[in-house]
Amino acid sequence: MPAPDRPLSPHIQVYRPQITSVLSILHRITGVALTVGTLLLTYWLVAAAYGPEMFADAQAVMGSWIGQLVLWGFTFALYYHLANGIRHLAWDFGWGFELPRLRTTGLAVIAFAAGATLVTLIVAYSIGG
Repeated sequence: MPAPDRPLSPHIQVYRPQITSVLSILHRITGVALTVGTLLLTYWLVAAAYGPEMFADAQAVMGSWIGQLVLWGFTFALYYHLANGIRHLAWDFGWGFELPRLRTTGLAVIAFAAGATLVTLIVAYSIGG
């Protein structure tokens, strides 16, 4: 039986991304990033339990510039996923589906994640010296 000749869903090359679709994709990406970050946190904790040599190795990895970049990415992912999760919870109660409110809450999620990450960075470096 031949496939029916009908239009398919808009292809990614035709579809213009909207803030809701971009934030939804970012929510999924940050969920995966948090899983990977949790594995890195587990590595760091296990290294601490195995002794000073292994912990020093883990600290060297986490203290490198790429390790710091990963940690700050993890921090942003954590704040973003938290804020967007609260936004989704509001949607579960039927609040926030109007287009202006969708845009406003989407921008608020990004602003909160960036601001909270920046505050965490400032506090962490002021404590750590």
